[in-house]
Amino acid sequence: MLSELRIENLGVIEKLEIVLTNGLTALTGETGAGKTMLVEAISLLVGGRADASIVRPGAQEARVEGRFVDQDGEIVLARVIPLDGRSRAYVNGRLATVGNLAEQGATLVDLHGQHAHQSLLSQSAQRMALDVFAGVDLTELRAARAKLTEIDANLAAIGGDERARAREIDLLSFQVEEISGANLTDANEDQELEREEDLLADAVAHREALWQSVAAIADDGGAGDGLAQAISALGHRDALNDLTLRLRALQQELSDVASDLRAKAESTEEDPQRLEEIRKRRQLLVDLRRKYGESLADVIKYGQEVGERLSDLQGFEQRASELDAERKSALTELAKTEKAVGAKRRAAAPKLASAVEAHLKSLAMNNASLAITVGDDPGDEVVVLLSANPGSPLLPLTKVASGGELARTMLALRLVLTQAPGTLVFDEVDAGIGGTAAVAVANALADLGQRHQVLVVTHLAQVAAAAQTQVNVTKTVRAKQTFAMATALDGDDRVAEIARMLSGGVAQGSAIEHARDLLSASSPKKRRT
Repeated sequence: MLSELRIENLGVIEKLEIVLTNGLTALTGETGAGKTMLVEAISLLVGGRADASIVRPGAQEARVEGRFVDQDGEIVLARVIPLDGRSRAYVNGRLATVGNLAEQGATLVDLHGQHAHQSLLSQSAQRMALDVFAGVDLTELRAARAKLTEIDANLAAIGGDERARAREIDLLSFQVEEISGANLTDANEDQELEREEDLLADAVAHREALWQSVAAIADDGGAGDGLAQAISALGHRDALNDLTLRLRALQQELSDVASDLRAKAESTEEDPQRLEEIRKRRQLLVDLRRKYGESLADVIKYGQEVGERLSDLQGFEQRASELDAERKSALTELAKTEKAVGAKRRAAAPKLASAVEAHLKSLAMNNASLAITVGDDPGDEVVVLLSANPGSPLLPLTKVASGGELARTMLALRLVLTQAPGTLVFDEVDAGIGGTAAVAVANALADLGQRHQVLVVTHLAQVAAAAQTQVNVTKTVRAKQTFAMATALDGDDRVAEIARMLSGGVAQGSAIEHARDLLSASSPKKRRT
């Protein structure tokens, strides 16, 4: 529900703060006092159209903030309308788009009357309302549609038309043959070939260097003899035994190294043919990396992927045949599900229309006719049609001219439906009615207030008396400027305002008694709230 509303520099409102409660709240006051500005402020909060002309004269910008509270916590929406430039939107203090604001607002507030933000005017909302009323379960329909979408996506993924598929097969076949022909088994092959190439490219010099190393270690007077002399010098001195052991270990390691060097020198030979093979192989690997990946690992992975893709395309006919069979089955199942949903919607449409029309009769629309049309299966095209007067054609709600008639139709719909945003706002719902019709509208709004927070801009004393809370909007003129204020009324102040609404200031004494009677008659509704 909307718990707090703050407005700055919006029309005749310089600064205004209202704390709101559950149930039915009546917004009353003389014509032009600023009641509609309150509705305009709420409309701005939930993504309504902003116009710089609503900024108060002398101010640079208008600002509206609303705090909404429910069982899940609270959310604060804000809208700033500057004289120049685009409006700004905020959700919980963070900058947002107007679309974000509208998305949040659609779950929080519904406005009925002369304002554009009315969720039940959209075809999707009317369809949802019918489904809720009829208890339509869309689980199977959604699953059937999702299955068909998945099959179509798989058909599209395995290839386009025949020519495009043939071109892709040719390209992939070449790539697969080129990569598989390279017989790549080791992602580190290039590094190993590089080392072998370096060795073969300068085999003579390498062999000479190896023999020199062998001589430096193993020849007379070499490193081996030096180590032997060092070990002999230490002799059998037990105190130096640890050093002797280290020297003997070095002697063994040096002998092993000399053996390895000798073996490498003996095996290192010039092999121009092998060198040429290595260079060609390395160039092939360079070409593959240039085409298919940064590293040989990438090339190997790419080869696996295109191989799988080629296999899919080459098996297209079989896979396409399988998918076509699946698609045929999915279409049959979808048609069956759509038929069931369409039947439920068509069966429920006249019942919902009749229930709403019955409420319209009690809301001073005795001659109104309401119908709900449902399109072909599954009946997604649901449209609520209204004829407010005899002889007038049934028209979609979006084409109903009278704000009051539209608001009362929405009220009738809300009375029948149980699902709606937490806060409902009605403006012009009592336009052009009085007497018993006014009492019926008041009772309807009070009943709706049992399930939702309801805000209603009203000129009817009967509606004001039925409200749990009454907020009076007044305006004063100071220094040639108009200022609006809102005050929650209670006790004698509320009696006086309802008396004013009854008499317009004429026969005030009898009007006060009548006002007391109205409040007394309405008190059970407030107790139920």
